[in-house]
Amino acid sequence: MIKNPPLRGRARLTFWAHLFKAITRQHHTELIPILRPLLPRDGVIFDVGAHAGQMAKLFARMAPNGKVFAFEPGAYALAILRPMVWLKGNGRISIDAIAFGAKPGTLKLSTPIKRSGSLGFGLSHLGHGLEGGNVFSHDVTVETIDHYVANKGLDRLDLIKADIEGWEMQMLIGATETIARLRPTVFLEVVDSYLARAGDSREALWAFMRERDYSPHRLAVGLPPFDPEADGDVVWVPAEKAP
Repeated sequence: MIKNPPLRGRARLTFWAHLFKAITRQHHTELIPILRPLLPRDGVIFDVGAHAGQMAKLFARMAPNGKVFAFEPGAYALAILRPMVWLKGNGRISIDAIAFGAKPGTLKLSTPIKRSGSLGFGLSHLGHGLEGGNVFSHDVTVETIDHYVANKGLDRLDLIKADIEGWEMQMLIGATETIARLRPTVFLEVVDSYLARAGDSREALWAFMRERDYSPHRLAVGLPPFDPEADGDVVWVPAEKAP
């Protein structure tokens, strides 16, 4: 069972502000014309690291006849995501309180606590990197995308979005069969220093995707090629779907 983080004083006020924004506002609308060619109205989407749900809510808007699977293991984020989905999900967003990695198991998720006492939940991550700081940590369940897809009997997956603070390569390793069989577009934040927490690298991630006949594109209208290799948001498109 996921325990809730301690919230006192300003941290409690910050939580209510985060919840209010999650429910009443829609961020990232600039992504609609960028991702529209890749996301059909009946699309199936995995939002890995769903945070407060802004992207899940956007995907549900873009795919009104589809399904959004939101995956978020963080206790603080879940406390915001669940009421947002209940109020705004329109029955098209499901929530699973799990992380994805290379193999099933249990890992510790660490979230920095700011000087104000509020949680920097956008920086929550698995692996190393917050030792010695003021941190809220708890164990989370880790699954693989391959196991999840098989257990759900999914025969379609249009998009995987993952912003998981350096665990992206581990997630991809656990999605090898799904990538080969269902060929989803993969939208990742790729930062070499974050990937190093898991013993991975940007170079290894790029090689992994290229070996599977995916091409990197910048997050911009028209999806221009992402060249040369660098940190940033990368939209990996299978060759047969490339713009």
